[in-house]
Amino acid sequence: MTERDPEPAGREPAAVAARERSLRFDRQEWAGAFGDLGTLIPFLIGYVGLGGIAPASLLASIGVALVAAGLVYRTPFPVQPMKAAGAIAITQAAGGVAITAGAIHAAALATGAFWLLLGLTGAARRIARCMGAPVAQGLVLGLGVAFMIEGARAMGEGLLVAVPALAGTLLLLRSRAVPAMFLLLALGPLVALAQDPALLARLAVLRPGFAWPSLAWPSLDRDAWTVGVLFIAIPQLPLTLGNAVIAVTEANNRLFPDRPASETRVVVTTGAMNLAAGTLGGIPLCHGAGGLAAQVRFGARTGGAPVILGTLLLALGLFGSASVATLLELFPHPLLGVALFLAGLQLAAGFGTLARSAGERAVLLGTAGLAVWNVGIAFVFGVAALALVRRGILRL
Repeated sequence: MTERDPEPAGREPAAVAARERSLRFDRQEWAGAFGDLGTLIPFLIGYVGLGGIAPASLLASIGVALVAAGLVYRTPFPVQPMKAAGAIAITQAAGGVAITAGAIHAAALATGAFWLLLGLTGAARRIARCMGAPVAQGLVLGLGVAFMIEGARAMGEGLLVAVPALAGTLLLLRSRAVPAMFLLLALGPLVALAQDPALLARLAVLRPGFAWPSLAWPSLDRDAWTVGVLFIAIPQLPLTLGNAVIAVTEANNRLFPDRPASETRVVVTTGAMNLAAGTLGGIPLCHGAGGLAAQVRFGARTGGAPVILGTLLLALGLFGSASVATLLELFPHPLLGVALFLAGLQLAAGFGTLARSAGERAVLLGTAGLAVWNVGIAFVFGVAALALVRRGILRL
């Protein structure tokens, strides 16, 4: 019989909720800290291997942002690479235009300036008011389903590994004695070494070495700014507004009503961490709703989880950046898929309650369906459809 894992603070007695406003660093927070690896690691591999980003700059900038998020929000508030920006940068999907490391840094700086301006002027709050609950809930539901699909796809790369790992993780999800994430972290190296015995020799020669992130912005030329803004930063904007502002705020405030976030604060911290990341030679970053769900699913209840992961990434960036590519091989895709699938399940299961009217329910479900494919388009559809429904122009 396993000891039950506590529910998020919003569902606990007031005394427990007050205690969790302080940062914790117990086993559950450590387990939850690694809950978002399913989305983080593939981007790290892509940016380092294909995007030409220096590991020290990449890891240090994400690490600093995670520590700041934990201290500011006091909840497992996530920091993730921006997905659309990352996909464009890593796959070079920019209509034949070469995406350089400089363009990626410029995109982070431009993104930071835009969101900081939006937050400081109050425009973010006005935009958020245009959205109703059905749109926000639809985005959360659709993102959860999208994460489950992506997780299932990754698990399909090695079902003999993924299926037992998923079963074992489900059995341990509510255990405080043995957090479920520890099972995946233990299985990862075993599976990786069984699949590639030569990995052990590569690990044996790793040595620590100090590397300091280099300032990026003094070397950015006009081409880097043009490509970064037009082909990376701008296509990401609707996705960030939907997933990394509206949806994550909705999810945080539902799970942790005693530690609420506001759209304005989320936009300001998004701007600040992107300006810092771009300056340090990093990548565009955001607060994703899936990352919050992942950390909560594996046990995190305070800002201790992002502080833990951020500190580890910062240390790895400064003292072990030359070893990053080899260390990432310890996390096979099927096991990352298990973590991603469960994060999506957490997100989809907690989207909220269905709207009362048939029209609003249709908007919610339509937004969710589109969000599985493209969050930006889902956001535009949801806002427009909800406005038409509430004005009586569209009757469903």
